[in-house]
Amino acid sequence: MTPLSEVPVGALRLPAGFSATVFAHGIPGARMMTEGPNGTIFVGTRAIGRVYAVTRNADGTTRTRIIAQRLPQPNGLVMVGNSLFVFAINRVLRYDNIEANLDNVPAPVELTEAFGLPTEAEHGGNHGWKFATLGPDGRIYTNVGANCNICEIDRDRFALLVSFKPDGSDRRIEARGIRNSVGMALHPVTHELWATNNGRDWAGNDWPNDTLHRVRRSGEDHGFPFCSSRSADPQYNAGRNCSEFVQPAALLGPHVASLGMRFYTGTMFPEQYRNQIFIARRGSWNRERLTGYDVVVARTDAQGNVTGIEDFMTGLRDDANQRFLDRPVDIHVMRDGSLLVSGEQMGAIYRITYRQ
Repeated sequence: MTPLSEVPVGALRLPAGFSATVFAHGIPGARMMTEGPNGTIFVGTRAIGRVYAVTRNADGTTRTRIIAQRLPQPNGLVMVGNSLFVFAINRVLRYDNIEANLDNVPAPVELTEAFGLPTEAEHGGNHGWKFATLGPDGRIYTNVGANCNICEIDRDRFALLVSFKPDGSDRRIEARGIRNSVGMALHPVTHELWATNNGRDWAGNDWPNDTLHRVRRSGEDHGFPFCSSRSADPQYNAGRNCSEFVQPAALLGPHVASLGMRFYTGTMFPEQYRNQIFIARRGSWNRERLTGYDVVVARTDAQGNVTGIEDFMTGLRDDANQRFLDRPVDIHVMRDGSLLVSGEQMGAIYRITYRQ
C-alpha cells in the first residue's frame, strides 16, 4: 500500500484555476469507478482481483472497504438502481442493495450464464477485462475485446461493443471491429455511444494510434483487424478498403493506452468543458519512448465532430528519465462537478476541482 506521502499529487499539472487533491489512497490496483445513489465510490481492479467501496466521513476523510476479492480481473462496474454489477473476465455478479450492506456484503446473484460472455479460455489471455456503463435506455453497455493481438476473429463474438437488458437478455451488437475498448459513455444529449480503443501491438513506435469511436447506428463495423487508425493494417488487411468501415472520430496517440472516458456533465468547471470528453491515458508499455500517463480532453463541436485533443492533467510522465509516477485509468464526474481520476500504479484516486 502506497503511503499518502508518496502519492504524486504535487506533480500534477492542470489548466489555470484547477487544483488536485488526493480523494482516497490505499486502494491497490485502482481502476474503473462507479458511484452509488448514496455517494459510495466503487472501484474495480485487474490483477489484484478486488472490488473496493470508498465512503466519505463527516470530516471529509474517506474509508475504504474490500467488498469482493479473488475474482478474475473485476475491472467493470456499473450501478443499476441500488444494485452493483461486477463484470470480471468471465463472470457477471450482481450485489443487491449494496450500500446498505457494505460491512456485511451478501452473496451476489450470479448472472454469468445469463450474459453469456466469452470465457477466459476463449479469450486466451487477450483483452478479456470488461468495462460497463448504464445507458439512458436502461441497458448495460460493455465490451468484448479481441482474443488476439491481431488476427481473423469471429465478428459476432469478439472485438465488439454490446448491450444487454440488466438481466442479461436481449444481447445487441452495438459495434463490430473495435479491438480493445476499456472505456465508453453515451452522449448526455444525443445518447450516441462513444468508446476508446487500444490499437494493436508490435507494429512500430508510432503506429497505430489508439482511437476514439462514435457509434451512430447499432451494428456498425469499425474495421479491426483490417484497418487501424484510418489506415490499412500491413499484416491483416486482406485487400479490404478502409472506406468500407466506420472511421475513428479521433486519433489519440500511438500506444498511449486510452482507457476510461466520460462526458463532463457537471457545473463546477467552466462552460467550455460541458459535454466534452475526458479520457484517461494509462501510458505505453511497448514503445521505446514513454507516451501517455495523462488525461486529455477531446473537444467536440455542435455537430459532435471532434475538433482537437488537448492536455488536461499532465505531470506523471518524466521524459528526461523515462519513468512515470502513476497510471491514470478511469474518470468519474462527481455530483458536485468535481472530477475523480483513478491511479492504478499508486492505488490512489485524485479529485480535481475548479475555482475561478
